[in-house]
Amino acid sequence: MGELPNAVIKRLLSKHGDGMRVSGTALERAVAAAEDYIARLAREASASAAAAKRKTVMDGDIDDARAKLGQG
Repeated sequence: MGELPNAVIKRLLSKHGDGMRVSGTALERAVAAAEDYIARLAREASASAAAAKRKTVMDGDIDDARAKLGQG
């Protein structure tokens, strides 16, 4: 079971997918993909903060992580 609420992911998929319905297995895969991306984003942002000798992830760390992951 994922940590992200299925309802949130389902709503986003429907909203950005022209109102299409989402099957249960497709929803499970989307939740897993979102959790995977957030985990990678968190690792990169955390590494950026640590490199700057901070214990707090800042906006710039997220921006840098997104760019590094190809989403910026």
